[in-house]
Amino acid sequence: MSSFRSRCPPPPPSQLFSSSTPPNKLGPNKLQLFSPSKINLFLRILRKRPDNYHDLSSLFQAISLGDTLTIEKVDSPSDKFTCNMPGVPVDSSNLVLKAVNLLRSHTGTNDVKFDIDLYKRCPAQAGLGGGSANAATALYACNKLLGSPCTSEELIEMSAELGSDITFFLSKGTAYCTGRGEIMNEVAPLKDSNDVKCTIVKINLGLSTPTVFKALDYDKLSATDPEEILKQFSEKGTKVSPEYFVNDLQSPAFECLPKLKELKEMCDECDFDTVMMSGSGTSIFCLGESGNSEMWRRVNGRDDVQVFETKFMNRNSEAEWYDEP
Repeated sequence: MSSFRSRCPPPPPSQLFSSSTPPNKLGPNKLQLFSPSKINLFLRILRKRPDNYHDLSSLFQAISLGDTLTIEKVDSPSDKFTCNMPGVPVDSSNLVLKAVNLLRSHTGTNDVKFDIDLYKRCPAQAGLGGGSANAATALYACNKLLGSPCTSEELIEMSAELGSDITFFLSKGTAYCTGRGEIMNEVAPLKDSNDVKCTIVKINLGLSTPTVFKALDYDKLSATDPEEILKQFSEKGTKVSPEYFVNDLQSPAFECLPKLKELKEMCDECDFDTVMMSGSGTSIFCLGESGNSEMWRRVNGRDDVQVFETKFMNRNSEAEWYDEP
């Protein structure tokens, strides 16, 4: 498990893999899968589209901060969905149930029902894609429990119907995403991916993605070519020149939430290799080790933040899901 300081307790023993049970194999009708989150190593906003979405280019990287999804195929007249985190909807508005319903619709299996338990560790409104990952994990798990009627390509097509970031989590863990985020291109793991320490600092305040986009000043967008940024990351990993760590949503998020800007500035003073906001916020990711232990103690000791120590994650093939870290 990745170590973290959080106000979410660890899952009870019944929700952890036992030493005698291989991950993902809890019986023919039951799966328990890790649902990772992500950071955006760069995020360029290119233009607003006629449909009011935005075209973007971004390098997504899966990280080991995540949730646990347990799904069982049951003989029942209806689905059951539970979640440990207060405030998470457990009705049909949740992306997990939307994913399950979409898969059943595509496969003609509406009579098959599931018991689903979601154990959340990833904070909401963090720019980490936790809800999107849960939906992708549910698609993968239910497809397995139904006997894999859908190919990986079909699952990817379905995920694009559900939301912008969901497609990424059906990649192998590193991907260049374009369109509104749903066009996913696999990228080889970064050269230093096994060695990168990634610390997530999340202020206990949230921002919705639409709120951040409304504050976007199109005259202040980066002019850096996203293809050149991708080339630099592919060649040098996270050791790229600092100007390639670009997030066009960082400034508008700071305008919406000045306390987030203050937190980022404190993290800058901790002298990590890289400090940047992920997605539309409100998480800051810090790569490397802190060179200012006193300032880091101040950040780590704040009552209004959660700190998660994570690592980059990649999976081996389309047939294997992400391992529990």
